[in-house]
Amino acid sequence: MDDLSWERIIAAAIVLAGALAIAVILRLLTGRLSKRAGDTRWAWDDMAARLVKDLAVPVSVILGLWFAAKVLELPRGTLDVIAKVLLAVTIFVVSVALARLIASSVGSYALAKQGVAANVTIFANIAKVVVIGVGVLVMLQSLGVSISPLLGALGVGGLAVALALQDTLANLFAGVHVLASKTIEPGDYIKLATGQEGYVVDINWRNTSIRTLSDNIEVIPNQRFSDTILTNYHRPAQDMSIMVYAKVAYEVDLDRVERLITEVGEDVMKDVQGGVEDTSVLVRFDDFNDATVGFHAILRSTEFGDQFLIKHEFLKRLHRALREEGVAPPYWHHRVVLSDATADSDAPPAPRQGELSQKDGLSL
Repeated sequence: MDDLSWERIIAAAIVLAGALAIAVILRLLTGRLSKRAGDTRWAWDDMAARLVKDLAVPVSVILGLWFAAKVLELPRGTLDVIAKVLLAVTIFVVSVALARLIASSVGSYALAKQGVAANVTIFANIAKVVVIGVGVLVMLQSLGVSISPLLGALGVGGLAVALALQDTLANLFAGVHVLASKTIEPGDYIKLATGQEGYVVDINWRNTSIRTLSDNIEVIPNQRFSDTILTNYHRPAQDMSIMVYAKVAYEVDLDRVERLITEVGEDVMKDVQGGVEDTSVLVRFDDFNDATVGFHAILRSTEFGDQFLIKHEFLKRLHRALREEGVAPPYWHHRVVLSDATADSDAPPAPRQGELSQKDGLSL
């Protein structure tokens, strides 16, 4: 270090300043490149631009430090140490950038396979951990650290960690199993036997987030899906049947009512968002009540959330159609029978069952 001259120090400083200036310029250029890539519909150019942006500044600074060290004409041993350190830093920086690239690739693949609602972070997180872990091992190897004893220690320590984190690992493998078996996927509407229901938003390494119809987020441990009954309303297909229950009076012509219900249902299927236009509307009379005949109208919706608007419009239009056709509404009818046990023999006989006593002035 005593042999260093001011000329070499100034030259090294200029080299380092030039490297920093190049890093700033590259940062600005890669920022504009990322913005241009974001305007395209192709996702891979966004990831490539992000990779260049992540590597531009650190690689420029590392190269600047190396050339500055060369300009200073440091001793051979010192240069070797600096080279090892800079190489290790470079390996780590590249590992982090590649981890982000691979995670983005996994997310893009999931997005292409499962639609715009897909958001699966479990695979992206696993990819990040694996790539960064391999990068750290290579970095240690470049520094001269033997990784064989480290791998052995990690094996023993991993067993202890596995015993301590049984619930976490159970949730991790349960999430991987759920995704691999395609039991549920982001965007599906599910309902658990324990009562939780909603749209699957994300499946990460520990839990699954679902968005309820009231726009709240419920977080469910992944292990819960392996020990409970689950209904997936998007399997085997998203479209589903809707059963609407209603009643009509005994006095009406059921054949006429069936035709009217079918016409109203077909109009709803054509006009209302979420209706399946080419579906056959079915009417099934299925019970006799005290004063009405009950039936189910079977419609179809393209997705679980569309059923509520379809039911709403169907009941409104059916009510209006029944009124316009003069079909009697299913009002309750009560008949009262009165008997006077204390009346003498000259009193008029008690009314028969199904009649009202006019003497008491009652009418319904």
